[in-house]
Amino acid sequence: MKKQLLIFDFDGTLIDSVPYLADTTNAMLTTLGKDTYPIGTIRNWVGNGSRMLVERALVGKIEVLDGELTVEQADHAEQVFFDAYKNLSGSKTIAYPDVDGGLQKLQAAGYTLALVTNKPIRFVPKILQSFGWQDLFSEVLGGDSLLVKKPDPAPLLHVCQALNVTPEQAIMIGDSRNDILAGQNANMDTLGLSYGYNYGQDIRELNPTEVFDNFATLVDYLLQV
Repeated sequence: MKKQLLIFDFDGTLIDSVPYLADTTNAMLTTLGKDTYPIGTIRNWVGNGSRMLVERALVGKIEVLDGELTVEQADHAEQVFFDAYKNLSGSKTIAYPDVDGGLQKLQAAGYTLALVTNKPIRFVPKILQSFGWQDLFSEVLGGDSLLVKKPDPAPLLHVCQALNVTPEQAIMIGDSRNDILAGQNANMDTLGLSYGYNYGQDIRELNPTEVFDNFATLVDYLLQV
């Protein structure tokens, strides 16, 4: 079946925001009087949304056990994180190589583009505008746009319904297990990118339909199918 819709993840797929997120996370920790972490450590905590990043930073590891944090502690830290996120310059966030031109080529080839990220939606429009991508995506969902987020398939199915496209006509494209599992759970093809944030796990272990090591190769593939 001919594919019509490309659903992209954001962080780790189209943009590298880890330097900015690391600065924000460490600013939060400093405000709270806690030790900071190197960017390499924080990179492995990114991908499940801001709340999980905050909780991982507070406990200093990727797995947060029940009872390690109270809701009040996490709520307060997350607000400090959001304040730092707004106050710091986002100039360290960059597009990965060939993403800008690649997205333009895919849209020109007739694909409908959508964006589904676990990032809070209120931060997404400004980032899209900074890259000039605000008109590229027909649908944009954040991690708090619905009651659930990736790896739940609901955001992907919501986009399909909004654009009147069946899951079989869509492809989920991302860099992490949340993206691949969401696509698989939605019964759509999945394309993995190996360069993003996947908690140190090889994206190939999740058995996506295809895997690419750079965005240009992904684009070439999509223009040929």
